[in-house]
Parts: sequence; C-alpha cells; structure tokens
Amino acid sequence: MASPPPLPPEIAQWFAAKGWRLRRHQADMLAVAGAGRHALLVADTGAGKTLAGFLPTLAAFCPSVLGDDPPPEGLHTLYVSPLKALAHDVQRNLLTPIAEMGLPLRVEARSGDTPSDRKKRQREKPPHILLTTPESLSLLLSYPESFKLFAGLKRIVVDEIHAFATQKRGDLLALALARLQAIAPDVRRVGLSATLADPAGFRAWLAPFGEIDTVTLVEGEPGAPAQVDIVLPADTRVPWGGHAGTWAIPQLYEQIRANRTTLIFTNTRFLAEYIFEQLWDANEDKLPIGIHHGSLSVEGRRKVEGAMARGELRALVCTASLDLGVDWGDVDLVVQMGAPKGSSRLLQRIGRANHRLDQPSRALLVPGNRFEFLEAQAAKDAVDEGRRDGEDFRPGALDVLAQHVMVCACAAPFDEAGLLAEVRSCLPYAWVDEVVWSRVLNFVATGGYALKAYDRFRRIVRDRDGTWRLTHPEMAARHRLNAGIIVDSEMLNVRFRNGRSLGRVEERFAAALAPGDTFRFSGLNLEVEQLKDMDLIVRASAKAAVIPSYGGLRLPLTTHLAERVRGLLVDRAGWARLPEEVREWLEVQDWRSRLPGPDNLLVESFPHGGREYAVYYTFAGWNANQSLGMLITKRMEDAGLMPGGFVANDYCLAVWGRRAVTDPAPLLSPAILAAEFESWVENSYLLRRAFREVAVIGGLVERQQPGQRKSGRQVTFSTDLIYDVLRKYEPGHVLIEAAWADARTRLTDMARLADVLQGAAARLEHVTLDRVSPLAVPVMVMIGREAVPQGAGDDELLLEAESLADAAMRVD
Repeated sequence: MASPPPLPPEIAQWFAAKGWRLRRHQADMLAVAGAGRHALLVADTGAGKTLAGFLPTLAAFCPSVLGDDPPPEGLHTLYVSPLKALAHDVQRNLLTPIAEMGLPLRVEARSGDTPSDRKKRQREKPPHILLTTPESLSLLLSYPESFKLFAGLKRIVVDEIHAFATQKRGDLLALALARLQAIAPDVRRVGLSATLADPAGFRAWLAPFGEIDTVTLVEGEPGAPAQVDIVLPADTRVPWGGHAGTWAIPQLYEQIRANRTTLIFTNTRFLAEYIFEQLWDANEDKLPIGIHHGSLSVEGRRKVEGAMARGELRALVCTASLDLGVDWGDVDLVVQMGAPKGSSRLLQRIGRANHRLDQPSRALLVPGNRFEFLEAQAAKDAVDEGRRDGEDFRPGALDVLAQHVMVCACAAPFDEAGLLAEVRSCLPYAWVDEVVWSRVLNFVATGGYALKAYDRFRRIVRDRDGTWRLTHPEMAARHRLNAGIIVDSEMLNVRFRNGRSLGRVEERFAAALAPGDTFRFSGLNLEVEQLKDMDLIVRASAKAAVIPSYGGLRLPLTTHLAERVRGLLVDRAGWARLPEEVREWLEVQDWRSRLPGPDNLLVESFPHGGREYAVYYTFAGWNANQSLGMLITKRMEDAGLMPGGFVANDYCLAVWGRRAVTDPAPLLSPAILAAEFESWVENSYLLRRAFREVAVIGGLVERQQPGQRKSGRQVTFSTDLIYDVLRKYEPGHVLIEAAWADARTRLTDMARLADVLQGAAARLEHVTLDRVSPLAVPVMVMIGREAVPQGAGDDELLLEAESLADAAMRVD
C-alpha cells in the first residue's frame, strides 16, 4: 500500500489536543484516497471508522492544504447510511471537529424528515458534505439538476455497508452508485463496516462490476475483546417458554442503577414498549428512562436522541432503529432482551457500549427461555471467537430496477442501450440481458400487456430516435411522491386532539379499536376518542391498557448461529458450563429420546391431550419452519392423517392431528416440493402480500397523490384487483416474477426449507414416545397462543409450561 500523505497540521494538532493517535487503518485510508482507489474498511466498533472515511475530505479542506485557493464550491462528499438516526448522529459528531479545526466545510443531512424548503435549497446550493439514505439519494437523482449537483462529486462513503448490500435497499443504492459513477467518473467509493464475514463479496458489490481489483481492503487494528455475560434468574430457573425475559426486570433495573447509561435492545417494537412499561413499573428511583423505535414521531425520536447525546438518560429501550453506528460514548452497558438471532447483529449492538477501541464493550444477554439460552450461549461463543454471520448475495430485484428507470426518466430522457450498460455496471444487475431489460422498460412504459390499454399506467414513451422520456411532466412529481423501498404495514397517526403526534400504529390494529378502548404506546396509557381519516385521536388515560402488537419484520435466526446451537446440543462434555436446569433438560432429553445435532434431523411423535403430535427439529428459522408446516399439513391431509394445525419457532415445528405419524419420511420428501410450493403460495395470501409490496415499489400502485394519501385498505384493494387481472391474463408479468422472488426468499425462506428436505432422507431419525419430550416443551406451550403478542401472556404461558414440563421430565 502506498505511503499516506503527510497529515495536515490542523488535523495533527486536533488529534494531539484530544490525546489521540492516528490509527494505522486511518492512515491507510488516507493513502488509498491519495492513490485514487476505492476502499472497503473493516474495523471493530470504536475504531474510528467514520472518521477514517471522512479524513480525506477533512484534509482536502484544511487551510494548510488549500493555501491561497478558496475552498471548492459544490458537493464534495456524499455519506450514505441505513438509518436516519445514524446520519443525524454523524452530523453531530462531524460538526465538532470541523469547528475545532476551523475548516471551511458545510455539512447537512437529508432524509424523509428534512423540510421541503431545505431540500430545494440543497439542490440549488449544496453543502460540501451531504449525509443521506439510499431512498433520499435516489430521489435526488430524479431531478434534472442532479447532473450539475453531482458533477464535481469526489467521494461516496457508504456506512454500515452490510446493512445494504444483500437487500432491496442495497439494490437501489447499487443503481444509484452506478448513476453517480456515470455522472462523475472520477468519484471514489468507500465502504465501512465492523461485521463482515465475507469482505471479498462486499468488495465486489462496492466496485463497478468486474473491477474488484480497484477496491482496496483496509483492515482495522484489533480492539479490546467484548465482555459478554448471560443473565441467569436469581431466585428461579431459566423459563421453559416465553420470549420477553421479564423475569430479569429486577436484575436489569439494578444494572441501570449501577451504570451511567444502559442501552436495552429488543427485537420488535412491541417488545420495546412492553419492556419499557415493565421498567417504569420497577423504577422506584424515577430514573430518566427513554424509548426509541421506528413508529414514534420524528419529534419524539429526535428528543430522545438529543437527550442521549447530552447524557441525560440513564437507560434507553430501543429496537434495530439504533443498531448501526450511533456513537454515544457514555453508554457503558448494552443489554439484549431475548435471543440475538445472529452473531454479527449481536456484535453490532454490543459495539454501542463504550465505543472506544481500547476499552472492552460490556453486554448482557437476557434469554427468554431455554432454547434462547442455548442461542445466547452460541452467540456469545461466536463473539468471543470473532466469528461473524455470512451474508447471502442475491440477484437484484426487478421492482427496484423499474423504480430506478423512472428515476432516470425523471432526470432526463435516456438512451435504452446506454442506461442498460450503466445498470449492468453494478453487481446486483450484471445478470440483466436485453430480454429482461425490454420487459422492464415495457412495464414502466405501459404497465405490461394486460394493462397497456389504461393511460394511468403509461409513464414513459420512446421517441422516434429511440430515446425514452416521460409521457407527461407530472409523472416526475407522482414518482417523487411515491418512490421508496420500505413498504411498511399500513399505519395511522396517533395524536392528541390538540394535534400533538405520538407516532404511528398499524391500521389493522387501529381498526379493531372502538372509542373508550385503551392501549399503551410511547410509554403512555391512551384512550381512543376517534378514528378519523388516517388519524387515531387519543387522550391520556389512567385505565389499564392493552399493548399494540406490531407486525414488523421478524428477525431471522442465521444459519451460522443455528449450526452452533445444534453443536451445543450434542456437546455433552460442554454441558458442564450450562446452568443446572438447562443441563438437566438436555440430560433427560438424551435419556428419554435423542438430541438433534448437526448430522441428524430429529422427528419425535407422541400423544398429548387427545391429539397426536410430531415435532420436527429443523433449526431452519421461523419463516422456513412456517413454510414446512404448511407443506406437511397439506401432505398429511392428502395421506388421510387428518391434521389439526401447527406452530413453529426458529428451532422446531410442532404439527398435530387425529392420527399418529408413523413414518415422517414421505412428509419430508423433496420430490415434488417445487410444484407443491407453487400451489401453496398461489392459494395463500403470501403472493398477494408480496405483489402489493412490489407493485408499490415498482410504481404500479401509488400510495400518495397530491394533497392526499391512500389508506392501506385502498392500496390493498387496488393491488388485489390488478393482481387478479395479471394472474389471469399475464402470469409472466414482471411484477408477478418479482413477487415470486420475494415469496421464495424473504417471506418463506425457500432455500433453507429446500435444504431441510434435501437432507431429510439421509439424516432423518424418528423417535416414538409415550408423552411429550423435554425438548418439545418450548414449542408445545405456544399452541393456542400463536396470536398472543410476545410477552403479553408470559405468566399464563409459564404455568402451562411447568405442567408440560412435569410430564416431560419424569424419568419413570
């Protein structure tokens, strides 16, 4: 690697005043920038990654470097982050060193929360550094002035790159990077992350396609090992069932009292609200405790973020909304409530504590049940060993590509072949050939064969010279109102009658409420006064409240962590380090039945409560197990086994019926999986749900029109009508294909299901028992409670678990 250029005295003096030294990887990033190369920096949390990404920009604006030249005008560096909170946090942390060094640099953030007048000013007079998200960047590229705006761009810094690349937001960002490279050929790309298991794959994603050798991998100095501990019950035993971990609230509260600031991560918005409520009930000292998640209002989130930055909170309960890179140096403890689901995610969350490379981050894991204890132990082992979860790369989504075509058309007419070459210059879309490209253009132009008679779907048209342009200028405004990748569940605003907004809840939840009903949200008990348009009008209440259960994304158990849990189950020598009750649980399972390990697929059959049960220990994650449940019950019905239902968690699947499963092998045959899967998906809500999302992303259905926003019911009605037309008259439509891709991956995890079935023939072990086994208890207690929000029924669930456990653990 080339030697780094001399550090400008302004930066050197600033480092000295802070008592810091220039880290090796920070110097390497300066050297890579000086050599005019792209860079991927992989460094531990607290290693100064963000500063390393910005150092070349700061150096370029140092007065000692500028000499007598005035600072350059226009946009110099673009910073792209996955979270609005992260962009605002980086802005706070950049402004201080810029001011202390006296650099002539203007820094601004741009997201969906940015006022429209400021957005307009940023296009006309951009700052030197713009902090944004993939969606806001895509919208910026849709303006005609984008060519001038980005013409002088020198650097693009993509923070937390692992949070983009393997998802649809990564597809959108990759397309935006390709466009920016076309506008500013000399721009250099920089990727930052602390949690990459496959740096080579991310180098390929970051680089222009086929130019991976232009991306230099920079590895950071190793940091102090994290200190991770698993919380155990003080006066009871590790629970059999439940996910909330509320048994640990007294111990958690003592930790909050003993530390300056504690960050408490939960896996869902509901659980954040629930844990926050439990902590307030225990908060005898009236300590300042806050809550943060994506459904809260912008004002509420900003208020909490500001309080944390100023060190005014003793604890903050949050979700993935604060997973990535938020730098609050006074956080000295991180708590993970429930199972972490992946070692990389856990490592990312742990890194929020201390946020200093030379000091260990401290974290506590609070498992909700015995399987979650094993998962917590597996995750702790992976963190201790420095092992991260791998990321699966996938072909770019066609609905995202259709949206990008509109972005380009809104900016200026485009040449078909030229834009295809640009699209294929990014890894996710290198596979797109002329046939696929023609289908996508035809969809954007007419809506497709079955819809081309309707003018509303005609968005672009090809002129005689072969150039594509908008059919009407108003199409640009319509696109900007509706563009985006994140399609949330239909949400309603929660507000007081005086107009003060508290955030949003799902429309389907709000629709079930009547005036006088109460629920808990944003840390308050609220009574419903009225449902009006897209607003749920409430007032504060002292009445007891139920808690909204959000239908947000369920975090998947990674394959890496699943294999580690299976390894723990059969590592009998390693059981000595487990709590007594967990060790006893596994010992009795080993004595009465068998243990599922890496080399077998265990199926247990037993009677219980007048039903015949079969439990399949797949460790394939909730989505795949849900899909397997659908498949098995259909096959049982065809075989006359009279299935009654199923329930799944990340680890296993319990299916019941009136007749016993004597041979599970036919139920797990991969022979006709593809045909069955297609039949099931077509006849379920899954494909319709997937189609609704791709129709919105692809621009076929608009969520907003000038002056009004469609309700979720209206969007669903529109997409259902179109879906029925396309399924009948154009089943090969681009968006039907995109919906199938989503159904196979995100909604059903078809790949992991196929892996389970492919390995079943060689690895199947079937055990017939006279009663429930110890390992089956956690999934059995879920039966009949599938619709109960996680945590809300924990007390009743624990009582039921103890009853089942008495039968399971008897050694007679």
